[in-house]
Amino acid sequence: MPKRVLTGTIVSDKGDKTVVVNVERKVKHPLYGKIIRRSKKYHAHDEGNVFKLGQTVRIEECSPISKLKTWKVIDGGGAADTGVEDNA
Repeated sequence: MPKRVLTGTIVSDKGDKTVVVNVERKVKHPLYGKIIRRSKKYHAHDEGNVFKLGQTVRIEECSPISKLKTWKVIDGGGAADTGVEDNA
């Protein structure tokens, strides 16, 4: 079975080797037909603590690492990265 891959924004990087990623999806309301946003937070494994708050990342499903972590960050893939620019 293929592993699921989701894209979201990091909302917390306080834990050691852990980031919390908020994933938003748009669904159609069953009765009124309006498009509404639904969001869910996932705890993801970040070996090396390289990803920071506000970055857009892709996470992949994996075997359980801890009680809450069953996802791992595979890459930071987005134009919405808010990292510090290097002006060397």
